[in-house]
Amino acid sequence: MPQRAAGGTGRRVAIVAALAVVVAAFLAVAAERHGFFDLKVYYGAMRHWLRDGGELYDHMKPFSQYGFTYPPFAALVMSPMAVLPWHLAIVVSVTLAVVTSALALWWLVDPISRRAGWTRWFAFAVAACLVAAYEPMRETVNFGQVNTLLLVLVAADLLWLVAAGSPVSPRWRRFAGVGVGLATAIKLTPGIFIVYLLVTRRWRAAVTAAGTATVATLVAAAVAPDASREFWTQALWNTDRVGALDFVSNQSLRGVVARIDPLHPSTVAWLVLVLVTLIWWAWRCRRAVAAGDEATGLALTGVVGCLVSPVTWVHHLVWLLPALILLVDNGLAAARGSRRRRALLGFAVVGYLLLISRLVWIWRESDAANVAGFVGSNAYVWVSLGLLLFLPVRQLDPSARWPAPAAGRPITSR
Repeated sequence: MPQRAAGGTGRRVAIVAALAVVVAAFLAVAAERHGFFDLKVYYGAMRHWLRDGGELYDHMKPFSQYGFTYPPFAALVMSPMAVLPWHLAIVVSVTLAVVTSALALWWLVDPISRRAGWTRWFAFAVAACLVAAYEPMRETVNFGQVNTLLLVLVAADLLWLVAAGSPVSPRWRRFAGVGVGLATAIKLTPGIFIVYLLVTRRWRAAVTAAGTATVATLVAAAVAPDASREFWTQALWNTDRVGALDFVSNQSLRGVVARIDPLHPSTVAWLVLVLVTLIWWAWRCRRAVAAGDEATGLALTGVVGCLVSPVTWVHHLVWLLPALILLVDNGLAAARGSRRRRALLGFAVVGYLLLISRLVWIWRESDAANVAGFVGSNAYVWVSLGLLLFLPVRQLDPSARWPAPAAGRPITSR
């Protein structure tokens, strides 16, 4: 028996090593090198503001139209960059991205591996290799973005403090909503999770999240009143600071509409699409929470945030990871050989392959208004819509996220 276990471990190590080599080779060929472009924006803005005495939102990265676009509270969080050497700032950024993405991945994959009876480290290692090839994740690292930090703040809140049946002590659960609030104060788009808490009637957590975001914003206003005034009255409304809406990297519903008619994108059409999307999302989220499936609520809200935001660059699609992981989970839970299993796992594979392919960039300089261009340039939006429409809601008992290692799989999808 020990020999078989050792042999099994050896095979798993070999599989992970081989997969890591394949992924490394893929990244060497396919990964775009962005030279930490966004990190340079943050770094330059912090030094301009805190060391040179300039206005935070007046700084523009040299030879570009891009400046600091986050709320002042984010600037306070990033303020240590003003005293860090550039290369140390890169090390901190990459380390933060790796640690936070690994943490979020562990929270999502470990319950699946335990329910399925898989070797936990092996399941995590395979998932980590696959995520490393995921275009939004590699873009997050190469740009020096903060997406994984925001994902961890929100996931920690929803999966551990808000979720029914969490083993976390009630002493800590009273802080449910703080993570969502901090993420919203750093970058406004996670505010969709406050709406999620309201839609699913977790009033206390919603009030805590909104209160945390408000307090953080007021602290930033007290520390940096001029920057706060400029952000809320001017910089927030200056869409030229974030780039063109029809740019192919904008994989949101707004981007779809803008690519149909870049010169005169229809705001009415966009708002109608957003309204329909939000209605469907709210209905599905309430079903998920009623079923005790907080992870699916998190996943659906991450997807809808990408769809309804006016600007969703490719690296923002890190928020699709929970949905893709849960899609695999639901597929594996279905009966072997069933049509449902094939459909869910097939969708997961196709969606993942699209999201590592850089397919949309074929139309970076091409006409996206013809049929092929319309379909191809919005490929990641179609994946997002598919996840929002078809990610199953699962019926879980309150302890299903934290089963004993020998437990079965108490899940039925519906």
